[in-house]
Amino acid sequence: MAEKGEYTYEYPRAALTADIVAFRIEKGVLKVLLIQRGGNPYRGMWALPGGFMEMNETIEECARRELYEETGIQDVYMDQFRMFSSVYRDPRGRVVSMAFVALLRPDENEVAAGDDAAAARWFDVDKLPQLAFDHSAVIRGAREHLAEMLRLHPVAFRLVGLRFTLDDVRRVYEIVYRRNYDRRNFSRKLLQTGMIEPTSLPLIEHNPDSPDADHHTDHRTRHYFYRPIQSSDDSDDEESDGSLKDMFNFLKA
Repeated sequence: MAEKGEYTYEYPRAALTADIVAFRIEKGVLKVLLIQRGGNPYRGMWALPGGFMEMNETIEECARRELYEETGIQDVYMDQFRMFSSVYRDPRGRVVSMAFVALLRPDENEVAAGDDAAAARWFDVDKLPQLAFDHSAVIRGAREHLAEMLRLHPVAFRLVGLRFTLDDVRRVYEIVYRRNYDRRNFSRKLLQTGMIEPTSLPLIEHNPDSPDADHHTDHRTRHYFYRPIQSSDDSDDEESDGSLKDMFNFLKA
């Protein structure tokens, strides 16, 4: 019989894991970070970074710990998006996974495999190897979630440098949504949000032969930085402060 203050549960329980879908954009390509599994099951196959939650941590802490231990990446933006709970998704037993999207800037690309990962690499999200577990489905869900995030929140600024051009932001939307947008219309709408400010950096000459060149301008591009908008509830959350529902509603046209 259990001592007073102790509790027991006689039924089987599922293990809980975190899987992290880390995205970044490199040379116009959306890429996802994968690790090569160093142990069984699926030894040698590619998979998402992640692992089992420990008893003394939250699932968010687990996700950040596993991402760091397996890839060396830390202090990046992460968003929890979906639970994956198919009964036979893991041959080791009943395992439920909480999936996260992580967004990295172009210069946040140094990875170093660690822990039980034999290697860590960035892959074109449209040219993935065969993946372990149900991680193909997890990545599909993450891409859908990323598109929704871009529609509702200013997370595109997490996929460009701290200083960026209007074209940099437009390309994020074009890459994720896989369609083109009018350069001048996009720039005008983006400036109207009030979420960006020009830097004090000098204007940089723009290549007039570039496919993005607008021959009605002086072919120069100014750099900007992201300025979160203060929300009505005085939230300290940067992402909610800068969130405007359907702020890029015109993108759906």
